[in-house]
Amino acid sequence: MRVLQVITGLGVGGAEHQLRLVLPRLAGEPAVVTLTNPGPVATAIRAAGIPVHDLGMRGNRDLTAIPRLAAFIRSGRFDVVHTHLYRACVYGRVAARLAGVRAVVATEHSLGDGIIEARPATAAVRALYLAAERLGRVTVAVSETVRQRLVAWGVPDRRIVVIPNGIDPAELRHDPALRLATRVRLGIPARAQVVGGVGRLEPTKRFDVLLRAVAALPDTTLLLAGDGSARAGLAALAAELDIADRVVFAGGLPHARAALCAMDVFASPSPQETYGMAVVEALAAGLPVVYVHCPPIEAHPHGAARRVPGTPAALRDALRAELARSGTTARTTPAATVAEHDIGGVAGALDQLYGRLVRPDRVWSRAT
Repeated sequence: MRVLQVITGLGVGGAEHQLRLVLPRLAGEPAVVTLTNPGPVATAIRAAGIPVHDLGMRGNRDLTAIPRLAAFIRSGRFDVVHTHLYRACVYGRVAARLAGVRAVVATEHSLGDGIIEARPATAAVRALYLAAERLGRVTVAVSETVRQRLVAWGVPDRRIVVIPNGIDPAELRHDPALRLATRVRLGIPARAQVVGGVGRLEPTKRFDVLLRAVAALPDTTLLLAGDGSARAGLAALAAELDIADRVVFAGGLPHARAALCAMDVFASPSPQETYGMAVVEALAAGLPVVYVHCPPIEAHPHGAARRVPGTPAALRDALRAELARSGTTARTTPAATVAEHDIGGVAGALDQLYGRLVRPDRVWSRAT
């Protein structure tokens, strides 16, 4: 079976990271088209032997992308087209139908309450989303929360399948040598207490609240792994709070393992998460976690994860308590978290979904 994955871009991000993880584990012959920005994740996917084609889309209104993508789909004789992220879901569904592919799947990675991919979900955005959704067969929601939001938007529940995100435990295993090397590279003292966060540096992630919490924790370093439009504002806030020397911006990383190894406590201040993959990865890396919102952990509470209100004071108090304990607790990978979120299960669910769409008359399993 030939499956084409279509994604808006392949810079560093949660959806891009998930695609990189699942591709080598899928059956059949996977291939990828990125509409734009073939960044570091494209390099990682190619290194795994999976072809990545850059469509070279020039902007949101580059309508020439549709016939070019349709021609690529037709020439590749793909059985399934699977789209990821808003722009790819709109353009990819149209192109797939023009190419004669009816087995069209889309994954909704980032639908919040009134926002989609950190942008306002205006009436026009919702109308275009729903018009494109009708051209596909199935929409995959990465959590029950996302499924409920899709239904509220007007997507028929019968067209939605929940397939959670996944992790690769081997990529998250704690490594003391990597911890030290990462701290040396980032200029963090070996014995420093480090609170960390991972994610896009966008206003909706509320890393400003985390900065204010850490400002009240003397002798504590804040490590932020990620990049985005809010970085300059966060750097200015750190200077205003007189903690610029205690805030380290690591930038966008192809994978978070090095940063997670360097941390003592993980913090997620975002009040809206469609999944909260960074929280799950931090738990799998053996870190204690303080978070504001994370659907899978709220559905299945974890002893090492503490939910708090999204205020600087609440985060400060919880982080202070976790930092006091962090030196006395060994880093261990929790078996239940690994089993529940293993990326192999995600790949198996997708393979079965593809099979049912292409050959609904067959009984599908991982072996077929």
